[in-house]
Amino acid sequence: MDNAQFERTLAKVNEAIEDRPHDPGPYADLLSLYKAEADAADSAEVHRANRALRDRIVQVTGELIAEGKYGPVERFNIQYRRSLLIDARVDFDAYMLYIESDREPEKRFWLPRRGILRPVADEMVKLVDGDLRRLCLSLPPGTGKTSLAIFFLTWIGGRWPDEYSVVFSHDGDILKGMYGEVLRILNPEGEYLWRDVFPEVPLVSTNAKDMRIDLGHGSRFETVQFASVGSDNAGKVRASKLMYCDDLVGSIEQAMSKERLDKLWTQYTTDIQQRGTGDYRELHIATRWSVWDVIGRLERDEQDRPTGRARFIAVPAMDEKDESNFDYPMIANKFTTERYRRLRESMDDVNWRALYMNQPIEREGVLYHEDDLRRFFELPNDPPDGIVAVCDTKAKGKDYAFMPIMYLYGNDCYIADCVCDNGDPQIVEERLAVMLVKHKVKIAQFESNSAGWHIAEKVQNRVKELGGFTKITTVPTTQNKETKIVTNSPAVKERCLFLDASMYRRNEDYKRMMTMLLGYSMTSKNAHDDVPDGLSMAVIFLENMGGGTVTAFRRPF
Repeated sequence: MDNAQFERTLAKVNEAIEDRPHDPGPYADLLSLYKAEADAADSAEVHRANRALRDRIVQVTGELIAEGKYGPVERFNIQYRRSLLIDARVDFDAYMLYIESDREPEKRFWLPRRGILRPVADEMVKLVDGDLRRLCLSLPPGTGKTSLAIFFLTWIGGRWPDEYSVVFSHDGDILKGMYGEVLRILNPEGEYLWRDVFPEVPLVSTNAKDMRIDLGHGSRFETVQFASVGSDNAGKVRASKLMYCDDLVGSIEQAMSKERLDKLWTQYTTDIQQRGTGDYRELHIATRWSVWDVIGRLERDEQDRPTGRARFIAVPAMDEKDESNFDYPMIANKFTTERYRRLRESMDDVNWRALYMNQPIEREGVLYHEDDLRRFFELPNDPPDGIVAVCDTKAKGKDYAFMPIMYLYGNDCYIADCVCDNGDPQIVEERLAVMLVKHKVKIAQFESNSAGWHIAEKVQNRVKELGGFTKITTVPTTQNKETKIVTNSPAVKERCLFLDASMYRRNEDYKRMMTMLLGYSMTSKNAHDDVPDGLSMAVIFLENMGGGTVTAFRRPF
């Protein structure tokens, strides 16, 4: 059909849809037109139009159900599936929805998780369809990351059956499970509709012993291959399309050993990477146990020598509001906020953050341990000797403004509250002023970095407007930050008391402060060091005041 004829036919069908929006017939005619065009040219315009029509089908189906007109609904469902099939070869989301459309709803993987995992899947598509060369994903256990990758392998295999992909993992049994799941999806007699999407792609051979699956026309290296880390892979496996590394770190014991992680990195660079050929792409999916694991080193290399072709995505179990990021609405009680909170309470903080929050922490290099810290539930009944604060102001980018509120009792410093925020500077400055007034802070010292003096001036003026009486002073940064943090850590541990964890569950700033403090490492690069730096500033400030006792003085203004 030439372009003029196509446009005329398209106009007639669209006119019929406008005249009879609840009649499935014109939709079926339009889908037949799209399918013919997609088979002939497979143009992006046709697929965009098809997606728009599919959205309209969903809308009309909802209208019919709301009006109690169930007669045409099944016919519209059929057209919806036809639309998915047209796009499934080039649209991973449509592929996932279509191949599971014959499964019982409670057995489906994609539909219950789609709303949350769709952005992750979109990044995976960019990996094979765009300029992205390497994608590293970290999600909590059980959220579906490996299953999603298995489906992705079957989609790639159907699109490029004569290319070859290889999957690496630390565990042969895990690879066997993945091999079996790929075969289940490809099985023409099974519950998945892979064969409908790729009817022309034959299953050439399978090899359960070596875990090989070949599609298309057959070649030396199979379409999908599986290999263990550390095995002799030279000449056995090759990746021309995708190299997928799934949890290369095998255990927490390995993650805790810098020597074993060094060995793993050597295996990755001298064995795994050498199995790639041509313009292959890399997908890494793993728990972030350590900054010295493969993903950590790749991320550090990208920061030092940015290429723009690598992306690192870590989705924690809980968001900044302490709510679950994976509360799948159609999966009852599996990853709810309540469940994650119970898990957190039953685990040690380091394992929780690494396994579920994707925050790698080096145990041997951690400066502050939970057992090092003094805790309190309530402030003493007596009036404090003084209420003071220090502020490490937000300089730029993702830096945090950090201001602990300190109630002083003799030599003890009770950290009663804090601001720990990297949001909009104007909002943060307002929060600083409100916090100073709320706690009736008498003296506050702001560090005068590149923007600190101006921030201190604005906060001081705002405190006056709010009726507060805090005297704000500034002090320049004169000491190397890392040295200051380490050398003042004993004083922080000795003098500072922090709220018990049960007392700040709803205080996001306080939780953020404790996470940053307990996560600071002396042996690795830290994403945020504002809290340990601010607390070092605090104890220096107290020492300069003289023993930590604050005397009363006349209102400064």
